[in-house]
Amino acid sequence: MSQRSSEPEQETSARPTPANAIGEERILDAAYELLLAIGMRRMTMADIARHAEVSRATLYRRWPNVQAVVAALMTREWTIALVSAFQPDAADGRARLVEGVVEVVAKTRVHPLMRKIIELDPEFLTPYLLERRGSSTVAHLALVEEGIRQGQADGSIREGDPVWLARQIILVSLASAVSGPVMAEKDEYTKLDEELRAMLTRYLQP
Repeated sequence: MSQRSSEPEQETSARPTPANAIGEERILDAAYELLLAIGMRRMTMADIARHAEVSRATLYRRWPNVQAVVAALMTREWTIALVSAFQPDAADGRARLVEGVVEVVAKTRVHPLMRKIIELDPEFLTPYLLERRGSSTVAHLALVEEGIRQGQADGSIREGDPVWLARQIILVSLASAVSGPVMAEKDEYTKLDEELRAMLTRYLQP
């Protein structure tokens, strides 16, 4: 960037914006709006490029297809949820971990992106539920494992392998987040959260 700023202004402004200078957030924001409007199945790479006001070549340099764009979008959304949920103001490690997990589950259950995908394109989620871990699941696992270690260090979480404790917590959390609306009406979601909180607290207590 510093090299370009030293060039004559008229020459710099005449050049098209390089593909790598176009922010990823702009493209993901466009994909988010389109997905909520028409669903993933009807959305094309040309639609995303047009809505983001970028060329299709720019889009294809970053992602090979719509599914990859949506996967990146989901990773972004759940990374934001994870970062905001696990705050260091709880009484101990167990309380911090349990409240963080419950908050992420509650947000996921009603997230517009998740609800739209489940409504129109549920098959997109199948590989992440049955075949492999997505980037957001990997990040969530790492965060929960670290929370368990912190709780074990301060004596608020029982002994056990943090890896396997974290995996069980993620399994329970996924079920509550994805299948919760099957088990409860929207105005009953707080009851699901209360039961999840009680379950995790008892599971982790020394």
